[in-house]
Amino acid sequence: MDIQINTSNAVEGASGFVDNMEELTRSRLSRFQERLTRVEMHFSDETGARETVNDKRCAIEARLAGGDPITVTNEAATLDLAATGALTKLTTALDRHIGKSTNRKGH
Repeated sequence: MDIQINTSNAVEGASGFVDNMEELTRSRLSRFQERLTRVEMHFSDETGARETVNDKRCAIEARLAGGDPITVTNEAATLDLAATGALTKLTTALDRHIGKSTNRKGH
């Protein structure tokens, strides 16, 4: 599973931040690693220099082997909280998608 992390110009993408996000993503999605080929995370600050509530956004696109990508988005007060929320949404979406494709009656 390849992980790619992108940040907008308004977000400082220091190597420590990128390393932490890669580690968090690998640990949260480890049970899906055989089915995922690539995970792209996009971080942005929706209001730039202005400080507003829940202005940090994390969008994640997970590409399933042989399937369509699944995309989720989460907004929060910090980038870490936005990433955690988006990863929670993604695991739920993956559970649903994979469950539907493997737990069919009579198949």
